[in-house]
Amino acid sequence: MDELEILKKQWQNQEQVLPHLSYNDIYKMLLKKSSSIVKWIFFISIAELLFWTLLSFFVPESSTKFSDDIGLHNILVAVNILNYVVFGCFIFLFYRNYRKISITDSIKHLMQNILSTRKTVKYFVIYNVTMSALLIIGINIYYYLNQDIVFHFMTEDYGITHITQERFMKMFFAIQILFGIVMLGFVLLFYRIVYGILLRRLHKNYKELKKIEI
Repeated sequence: MDELEILKKQWQNQEQVLPHLSYNDIYKMLLKKSSSIVKWIFFISIAELLFWTLLSFFVPESSTKFSDDIGLHNILVAVNILNYVVFGCFIFLFYRNYRKISITDSIKHLMQNILSTRKTVKYFVIYNVTMSALLIIGINIYYYLNQDIVFHFMTEDYGITHITQERFMKMFFAIQILFGIVMLGFVLLFYRIVYGILLRRLHKNYKELKKIEI
């Protein structure tokens, strides 16, 4: 049983000799918990950005060369710039939500800030999942429309021989589809576990605040 539940039981039990706890005591506890949750959302979003940035340094040089050879370099650079800008905007919004909740002085405003934070996180998740899906689909459409170029540079860069273009491209797209499903599955699982837990806790705090307001 967490600290908030103990305080609630103390507050509800009028018969006990323990000090009486007011609505304000419960509100302060919910404010502290909500502020802590939003701070974690802010920190995790920064850690996520750092993770993807560090991961880019471990991309094999052959993969980078292949992307450059088939003409994807400028497209991928533009997409990365867009992602960093949008990611930065969301991190700023998470920080602003944290600051707003930290200095909230009423139950009504705290409830509004919790709803605003939950909405921001949901938009953040939707953007990242949608962008990942569109990027995977878009790249594979590009591969499909440029199969001759893809086959030429794959055989040249990776030394693939003794296979027809038709058979190779079937295997290539099968691997691409499998990779895309795994990648999207990982992203969805990560957001469901990490941000899902934090959002559920925020929603629980919102419901408790609603009871106090009533």
